[in-house]
Amino acid sequence: MNDHLNRRHFLTTTTAAGLALCRGRFLPAAESKERETTEAELAFTAQGKECHFDTGVLRGTLRPQGRSLGLTSVVDTASGKAIARAYGLFSHYRLLDDRARYGHAAWDWASEARVLPGGAVEVRWSADDEHPFDMKAIYRWTAPNVLDVTTTVVARKGLKRFEVFLASYFEGFAKSLVYVAGCPETDGKPAFLEAKESYAKWQMFPRDDEAVEIIRDGRWRRPPSPVDWKIMPRLSAPLAMRRDAESGFAGLIMAPAADCFAVATPFGEESHRSLYLSLFGRDLKAGEAATARARLIIGRGISDDQAVALYKKYVEGEENHGN
Repeated sequence: MNDHLNRRHFLTTTTAAGLALCRGRFLPAAESKERETTEAELAFTAQGKECHFDTGVLRGTLRPQGRSLGLTSVVDTASGKAIARAYGLFSHYRLLDDRARYGHAAWDWASEARVLPGGAVEVRWSADDEHPFDMKAIYRWTAPNVLDVTTTVVARKGLKRFEVFLASYFEGFAKSLVYVAGCPETDGKPAFLEAKESYAKWQMFPRDDEAVEIIRDGRWRRPPSPVDWKIMPRLSAPLAMRRDAESGFAGLIMAPAADCFAVATPFGEESHRSLYLSLFGRDLKAGEAATARARLIIGRGISDDQAVALYKKYVEGEENHGN
């Protein structure tokens, strides 16, 4: 990872940036005097085949009608602004390696879920004739507008360059931006690059040269819905966001660089209004397990600098958690 993203100290409270960070809780500064959110308020609750949530900032559904579609019917509780489309935020979409596409999507792969002690949700998919691996995802609210998802796979046969394509579909949010390393469009400096229609319809931002090889190994020519990705400038970090100009909301997706080899998006106004994280990108031996992490943040008035600061704080926390 680039030096400017490596373990630099970042203050827990960033007054100048207008953020309030308290025990992992992120809210705009105007709301920072509210009482601290309790664990119970951040818990998912099981209702039939679905898991519902109301964090006090966002409410919605995980697993609508028992389907693995991530967070759906997501609404900002204060304004009523809809945040997510029908196929959800942080939904496990395509499952790929260098030789096969496993099913259409994890959306259609039978799964089971349970609410864990503490209020997180664990989703499990079991290996079958079409999927030579087990998969598990844990969805956990760590703040009223911050969702962490960990995805674990256990290979039942050798898999080369295995990938889980984690998808997020936003309602509105017509501006899409990805955090890139220095390139001509950013005057040679790390910055958010807007995904413009003039670049291409479908744009993929790789971590490194190895990631480009994975993207181009033929996996994206496999039906249904093959995609011809335009290779864009290299990532400065796996960090992207969509902005909704009318409401001032931003939706951020992020992952540690070791866990995510590319970020993808159509141009901002394209009808999908989506962002994607390409997780794993590694070989797995039979019986081997691997885990990838990702975070979603929804907030109003988040500047580009604040988004980068939130990413740094996230990565520092993940590093400290692993020590």
